[in-house]
Amino acid sequence: MNETALTLYVVDDDEALRRSLLLLLFSQGMAVRGFDSGESFLQALDVRQVGCVILDLRMGGMSGLAVLEQLQMRRSALVVLFLSGHGTIPMALEAVRLGAFDWVVKPDTQQLLEKLPLALAEAQARADALTRWSDLTPREREVARQVGLGQSNKEIARLLIPACSPRSVETHRASLFAKLGLANDNELGRWLTRHAWLG
Repeated sequence: MNETALTLYVVDDDEALRRSLLLLLFSQGMAVRGFDSGESFLQALDVRQVGCVILDLRMGGMSGLAVLEQLQMRRSALVVLFLSGHGTIPMALEAVRLGAFDWVVKPDTQQLLEKLPLALAEAQARADALTRWSDLTPREREVARQVGLGQSNKEIARLLIPACSPRSVETHRASLFAKLGLANDNELGRWLTRHAWLG
C-alpha cells in the first residue's frame, strides 16, 4: 500500500511546552498542528483524518482522558500518545489500558522522539486498514462483521437483509479476504478486533 499523509497534533494548555514541541517536530520535518485545549482540538478535528495526537493528560477544561473518550466515541483512527507528568503516571497507564497507544514522561523530548516513530507506524497501519475497509462493498463489510463473529455461510445468508444464498456469502467472503489481504476467519477476527474503530 502507498503511504498516506499523516497528520500530527499537539494538544497541551502549557503554551511554552506546546510551542517547544511544535518547533521540535517541525525541525524533524513533520507537519504538525497545535491546540491549547481538548475542546478546540475536537472542534477542529476531521474524524476521518488518520495520524497521531500528542495529548496532555492534565489540562484546564477537558482532560486528556475525556478527549480520548470522545475520540473513541467518534470512532477516530487517530493514535493517541499521552504526555504525563511524574505525578500522573498511574493515569497514563490507565489511559493505555483504555486504548491510548503509549505515554511519554513530560517534558522528556528524547523519549518522545523515540516513541513517536512507533506511534506513526501504527497510524500508517490504521490508514492502510481504513483504505482496505473502504474498498469493500457495503455487503462485504456486513459479511466481514458476521464472519468475525464466527457465523457460518448458511447463518450469514439468513441474517443478511435482504437474505441471500450461502453461495453468495461464499463469494463475498472470498472477495473480502482478497481485498483485506487475509487468509482465513481467524486472521479476519484478529484484524477486526485490532481495528474495532472502523465500526
